[in-house]
Amino acid sequence: MISKVKLFVGFDPRESVVYHTFIQSLIEKATLPIEITPLAVSTLNFYEETHKDKSNDFVYSRFLTPFMSNFEGWSIYVDGDMICQADIKELLALRDKTKAVQVVKHDYKTKAENKYLDNKNENYPRKNWSSVILWNCSHPKHKILTPDFINKQTGKFLHRFSWLEDEEIGELPIEWNWLAIEYPKNPSAKLIHYTLGAPCFKDYRKTSMAENWLKIQKRTCNGMDLD
Repeated sequence: MISKVKLFVGFDPRESVVYHTFIQSLIEKATLPIEITPLAVSTLNFYEETHKDKSNDFVYSRFLTPFMSNFEGWSIYVDGDMICQADIKELLALRDKTKAVQVVKHDYKTKAENKYLDNKNENYPRKNWSSVILWNCSHPKHKILTPDFINKQTGKFLHRFSWLEDEEIGELPIEWNWLAIEYPKNPSAKLIHYTLGAPCFKDYRKTSMAENWLKIQKRTCNGMDLD
C-alpha cells in the first residue's frame, strides 16, 4: 500500500519559477502526502559538481536519487520544467519490482536546434529518457551511484543508464513524459514536459500547450499584486 510519494525535482535558479509552478500543479492533483526534495546544487553539500557540459543544474544530480533515498524503497525523479495533470500516486503505482528503473522510452528527432537559454539541442540515443525516472532504489545495481562515482561519469554513460542491462530498464506510458512542442497537443497528458523551453521564457510563451502551464503559474501567484 502506498502511504507517501517520495519525489526529487530538478531545480535551476535561472528558472526557479518553473519549479514552483510544477509543485503547484502537483499539489492540486495529489491525494497522498508528498515528500519533495528540490535538487538545488547549493544544498547538496555531499556532492561537488565539476562537470562542464551542463545545460542546467540538475543534469547530473538526478542520479543521486538512490543515494539520497538510502538505497531503499521507491522514489520518483522529474525535471522541474513540467506540470502535472494527474495524481502523482498513479505514477508510483506503476512500479515493477523486476526493474531497476522505469522511464518513458522516447524515440524521436528534435524539431529544434536550440532550446531555452540558447542551449544547443542535440539528438542522441535515449534522449529524454532520464527526465522522468521511477527508481527502484533498493536494486543492487544502483549501489555504485555514489556522489564520487557520478562526478566521474560522462553524461553519455549516465543518461543512457549504462550501468544497467537493457532488460532492467522498464517502460512507462508516454503520457507520463509528454514533450510539449516536440509532440502534438495532448489534453490527456499526465506530465507535460516543456523540454525546449517553459512559457516563463518569452520565446515559448505562445508555443504548444503553453496555456496549460500559464494557467497553473497564474494560480501559483494567486493573491499576489504583480503590478
